[in-house]
Amino acid sequence: MKRKTLIVSVGLAFVAGVIAAASWWFGMQRGEALPAVPAAAPGAATDPSQWTIPQGEEATRRHIREGLKAGDVDPVTGQRIANYHDPMVPGKNFEVPGKSPFMEMMLVPRYAGTESSDTGTVSVSPRIRQNLGLRTAPVVEGTLASEVRAVGTVAWNEREQVIVSSRAMGFVEKLHVRATLDRVAAGAPLVDIHAPDWVAAQEEYLAVARMGGAGVDVLRDAARSRLRQAGMSEAQIEGFIAGGVVQARITLAAPIGGVLAELMVREGATVMPGMGLMKLQGTGSVWVEGQVPETQAALLRPGAEATAISPAVPGRMWRGRVQALLPDVDAATRTRKARLEIANAGGMLVPGMSVQMRFMRPMAKPALLVPSDAVIHTGRRSVVMLAEDEGRFRPVEVTAGLESGGQTEIVSGLRAGQRVVLSGQFLIDSEASLRGLEARLNEPTVPPAAAAPGATR
Repeated sequence: MKRKTLIVSVGLAFVAGVIAAASWWFGMQRGEALPAVPAAAPGAATDPSQWTIPQGEEATRRHIREGLKAGDVDPVTGQRIANYHDPMVPGKNFEVPGKSPFMEMMLVPRYAGTESSDTGTVSVSPRIRQNLGLRTAPVVEGTLASEVRAVGTVAWNEREQVIVSSRAMGFVEKLHVRATLDRVAAGAPLVDIHAPDWVAAQEEYLAVARMGGAGVDVLRDAARSRLRQAGMSEAQIEGFIAGGVVQARITLAAPIGGVLAELMVREGATVMPGMGLMKLQGTGSVWVEGQVPETQAALLRPGAEATAISPAVPGRMWRGRVQALLPDVDAATRTRKARLEIANAGGMLVPGMSVQMRFMRPMAKPALLVPSDAVIHTGRRSVVMLAEDEGRFRPVEVTAGLESGGQTEIVSGLRAGQRVVLSGQFLIDSEASLRGLEARLNEPTVPPAAAAPGATR
């Protein structure tokens, strides 16, 4: 008897479970998976930000259960239902609740008084704004930072280079400097050259100088001219005349002090008039060339004051001025080279040293400024997400100007006091939403998409 009772009890429990599962399944198909929400008490808050009832898809399922549609009054909120929409597809409105034909989600009700007259806005509930961590910043009037920083390197000042050349045909007998980067003092001997052409010209002059009689002065001047043509300088000619001795060898001295940048000949080599023998580099000043981002290069002008410090020389600061902004942009780093000329007393700065540079510029005129993180560069235009009342956001096309110190100048599109989204704007401007909102920026050129059944524009 007990065994039969146990079997009957198990069977009844199984049937009850099947009935419950079937009821749940049919309830889900009809949108009744959630319990009904009681009607609002008299005097309930009508401000959407103060509602405590479920929002979004939950409200849509409740509307399906209660048979509500656009134009009806929601008994819970006391507001008239304007339409239903898919938040991811702006501009598509529906008269009846149901599943979105675009996404795997339920349509969301929009109530009269909360819809925006601008179809390009996106509404985000306070709870979602808090979850996304949306932050906004005001559009302010001010000036961009008057300082630009860059990293650069030291290079030789090419304007202080001197090439020592041969003035006559001859042979290199001796080099007094033999290796590049050897230091050379001004006036120090560089190279001894044996010049046969000089010997003949000097002997001719001495022969004329020993002559006497009328017209000797004319011959003497002609012989002196041939000395110049042979390549002798005025100082060398005067030295030769004063000594009265033929000089077959000439020693070329360093015209400036510095280092030997390049040695072009060796001992025993034959040289011709005008042939370069060596290149000297002055060290009195150097170039400091910094890589300035192209977005900040427009802030600099030749002549602007600048400072440079190097970790190779701790505690020392050099001051100079911008000599030039080179007409070339590095395609890899998107930077433009700014060149300073800095006095290098003591030769402490040498090529290859890294430096940190600070460029000072005159104060700019006041302009509208927003944080650079708020500007979305789409490739065709610059857009910011403008925060409006009641949790609505609207994309606004702007004309961006200069950028410095994390701030971007706004030439047009905004006014002071407005607020722009600083973080989370890419979530608002999702790929699907962006297509719908950008279509309204070019609405005359974009044909309307085919509306789904029951949809309104």
